[in-house]
Amino acid sequence: MKILSSEFIKSCASAEQFPQGELPEIAVAGRSNVGKSSLINSLLNRRGLAKVSRTPGKTRAVNLFQIATSDPGLAKFYLVDLPGYGFAKVSKSIRAEWGPLIESYVAEQPSLITVVLLVECRVVTEQDCQTVAWLQSIGRDPVIVATKVDKLKPSERVRTLRQTRRDLGLPEGQQLIPYSVVTGEGRDQLWGVLRDLVKT
Repeated sequence: MKILSSEFIKSCASAEQFPQGELPEIAVAGRSNVGKSSLINSLLNRRGLAKVSRTPGKTRAVNLFQIATSDPGLAKFYLVDLPGYGFAKVSKSIRAEWGPLIESYVAEQPSLITVVLLVECRVVTEQDCQTVAWLQSIGRDPVIVATKVDKLKPSERVRTLRQTRRDLGLPEGQQLIPYSVVTGEGRDQLWGVLRDLVKT
């Protein structure tokens, strides 16, 4: 599949600014230093589309990207970058605004197809587990991606990914996609899953 275009559309600081259902939407979520911007750039094969920062928590609004591809089943859609949770070095008042904004988007946005939830393969946090449980409780079973798998030695890969599944409480049948922005592993697999979800 070829990416024909990918462009930043706008940052949404309130629910009134969310898209009005003209295109399907795929959201990307995860804690602040999980590599969300890097994965978005890798997925879209674009450098610098989503801003990568050394300071966790730079995404402070719901950021909207419009994507066009050569695949008829996924011809045009919005990729939505949600603010990261966890270690953001911002004031408590700003962090307090993120929760309701994200919750209203994920729970109520009618054109949202799925949430891609990123977790670091070696560091699963309590917030990761709570996010998985919350998404499942509102009927938004996430597509879970284990990031930074290139940092795993071959001898520890199977054990670490199995532990990641266990920590998140994933049932046997639920998919966990290993992903590396360095090697490109997982990119085609993730695109395949998203394509199938949009088609259904």
